[in-house]
Amino acid sequence: QVQLVESGGGLVQAGGSLRLSCAVSRRTFTVYAMGWFRQAPGKVREFVTSISWSGGSTYYADSVKGRLTISRDNAKNTVYLQMNSLKPEDTAVYYCAASTLVTGTWNYWGQGTQVTGSS
Repeated sequence: QVQLVESGGGLVQAGGSLRLSCAVSRRTFTVYAMGWFRQAPGKVREFVTSISWSGGSTYYADSVKGRLTISRDNAKNTVYLQMNSLKPEDTAVYYCAASTLVTGTWNYWGQGTQVTGSS
């Protein structure tokens, strides 16, 4: 089993910054990649960014490139999402996800943390 616990959400003014954390605990399986997804009210959950656990390769949705940065601290088993230049349209519940499958399927999810960007 893998447990993911997000923290760091909140209310921030447009243009502000916020850092989300995702602590990975009870790792009894190899984690191949970690990712962040978000779901805005009335919309489907969408991919934001991901990072490979070993090599650190990163991928970003076009809408967040240059503003959001994913990073990991293997020693702390923690993944971070640094959010800069926040926009009101970034408002959503942000979910941390883990893949323990070589197929890359996201098979573990956190409970989500609310991020609200005010205009």
